[in-house]
Amino acid sequence: MSAHDGRYSLSIEHDTSAKVRQFGACFTVIPVDFQGNSFTLKAFLKTENISDDGMAGLWMRIDGEDGMLKFDNMNDRPVKGTTDWTEYTITLWTDEAVTINIGGLIAGTGKMWLDDFRLYVDGKPFEKAKDKKVSKYAAALDTAFGEGSGITVGDLTPTRVTNLALLGKVWGFLKYYHPKIAAGELNWDNELFRFLPKYLKVSDEKQRDELLAGWIESLGELPECKKCPKKPEGEYHISPDLDWLDEPKLSKKLREKLHYVLERRNQKKHYYLAFHEGVGNPNFKNEKAYKQFTYPDDGFRLLTVYRFWNIIQYFFPYRDVIGEDWNGVMPVFIPKILEAKDALSYKLATRELIGRVNDTHANLWMQDEEIRGYFGRLYPPFQIKFIENQAVVTDYYNKTLGEQSGVKIGDIITTVNGAPVEEMVKKMKPMHPASNDPTKLRDIARNLLRGNDSTMALTLQRDGAALPMEVRRFDPKSGDLDLSIDRAHHKPDSCYRLLSPEVGYLYLGNIQQDLLPTIFEKFKDTKGIVIDIRNYPSQFVVFSLGQYLLPKPVEFVRFTQGSAEFPGLFQKTPPLEVGEKNEDYYKGKVVILINEITQSQAEYTTMAFRTAPNATVIGSTTAGADGNVSNFSLPGGLNTMISGIGVFYPDGKPTQRVGIIPDIEVKPTIAGIRAGRDELLEKAFEVITGEKKTIRP
Repeated sequence: MSAHDGRYSLSIEHDTSAKVRQFGACFTVIPVDFQGNSFTLKAFLKTENISDDGMAGLWMRIDGEDGMLKFDNMNDRPVKGTTDWTEYTITLWTDEAVTINIGGLIAGTGKMWLDDFRLYVDGKPFEKAKDKKVSKYAAALDTAFGEGSGITVGDLTPTRVTNLALLGKVWGFLKYYHPKIAAGELNWDNELFRFLPKYLKVSDEKQRDELLAGWIESLGELPECKKCPKKPEGEYHISPDLDWLDEPKLSKKLREKLHYVLERRNQKKHYYLAFHEGVGNPNFKNEKAYKQFTYPDDGFRLLTVYRFWNIIQYFFPYRDVIGEDWNGVMPVFIPKILEAKDALSYKLATRELIGRVNDTHANLWMQDEEIRGYFGRLYPPFQIKFIENQAVVTDYYNKTLGEQSGVKIGDIITTVNGAPVEEMVKKMKPMHPASNDPTKLRDIARNLLRGNDSTMALTLQRDGAALPMEVRRFDPKSGDLDLSIDRAHHKPDSCYRLLSPEVGYLYLGNIQQDLLPTIFEKFKDTKGIVIDIRNYPSQFVVFSLGQYLLPKPVEFVRFTQGSAEFPGLFQKTPPLEVGEKNEDYYKGKVVILINEITQSQAEYTTMAFRTAPNATVIGSTTAGADGNVSNFSLPGGLNTMISGIGVFYPDGKPTQRVGIIPDIEVKPTIAGIRAGRDELLEKAFEVITGEKKTIRP
């Protein structure tokens, strides 16, 4: 028996009989019924033959009332190979913890042992921490409406929709601007439900405005704010959209009350909002998910529209490139979401609302049984992508099943169960939020052939002829079925290799930072390196790899960040540099490969590496969603997120929706797919060597 202290330890071992790559973990959950905001996990870990493409480590996740707040699984400092007992540590900070999940994990092959787990709170053993105090916020103590809002909106006449849209604007403005709400003195969700019954009875604009003005007045007087300018000052990218406060159709009294709050707006900590340290993306606090309502009532569904719309209005850094007037979206979705007849239609309407911001990070990030059932629980055994605007079979998820289906790589799918693919795509686009069309098509391709029937009828185009075919679907969750549904389907065994003695190749999808010295020693005499970022980097290597590519620091990015003091304002930050002084930097050509899979951190990484001397970017427009994400909940236990900071080139050129524009555009062709060629990699080889070469994935 192997143990660090005492007689026993816990072990996790790879199942050598398994056909697929495995992941194993152990964990325990600790309720946070004690005070503290610094949580440190310590444990001893021993490993045996952990594979290079795997890892072992500790993990800790801190959950709040509405889901995950903080997470660390040692992915950026994995334990590999064979190691003796060593102590490892994870520390996370938050003042909103409800539960702490701790444990160990293993990925890939090998074995690990875990022993002597200890949890510390503010530097002391957690069992010695003081009991948690009752919340100091009145908002947290207001637990009314736990069984429903009791609101029935009634007929959605144009006038009522207009009135509800105005209420949504006023409610959101007060939420983020009024000092009393910011101080946590009021549960603003509940105050909406208390106000709505009276508001739904208004009969004309005069009565409506009088009621809204009285609501603001009831919140009490506010002290004068000497550091609250009426207009934004300094260098900024987006100013708050507050023109509606002066809408002539509003009564003079209501306009005055709104401006009264604006001129005395909150300048202190905010109950519903903070900004993540060191990054600046918003942390939407105390946003209850109301998981008890699988199909929320009218009041909570209205809250869904109000909460999402106002988060975008005041804290989405790309509000200016949404592509439509955001003010017009609320009147459209108030009836759409209120008229949802059941839980599924509510989720789908919410997903469509989220899609209107055109941000690939923004989606309904959940796959419950209803959503799975809507898109289909079963998949074909082959992958499709949109190549030359057509749905083309590009690979097999399972080679045996794929070949047995009769479908060949390079086949073009024209109809599914009699429906033309072109019409299906048009219908599916609103349900696939993304920043641009190539990324929408990327995600639609993943869902196009899903269904709940075990077979489907396809029409294929092969060698110029239409070929009808019946194809089986399979459940990828079946335990005895190896059906790898993976967007970056071709993942090489190693993160680096030589394509020829003159050309090195790096695949960032499984890059390991500790291998960089070995890699660049191997590549030092090559003419060029191909950095393949048609994936999501397994580790953050912007600065660690960047130091090998540049002779000196170079500006590559600048950000915009939101404001708690003037919600809706996005200020510019100074440019950030990559690289360091290094006379021994890599002097060959650097070719970077990108496509629609290149998203977020992958786009950021591309921006950094393209500053290298002799760098060329080859491929097609990326996903167009960069910047650290901010997550939040919506009623009914729905989870979503947005890009939380704006990412721009140093000269101010945008990346959102546009993506990273390649220096040389190369897209796969149907002929190339049929021939099994990697045409982007071939072009990279040609740029480096001047020679053409057939390269297969």
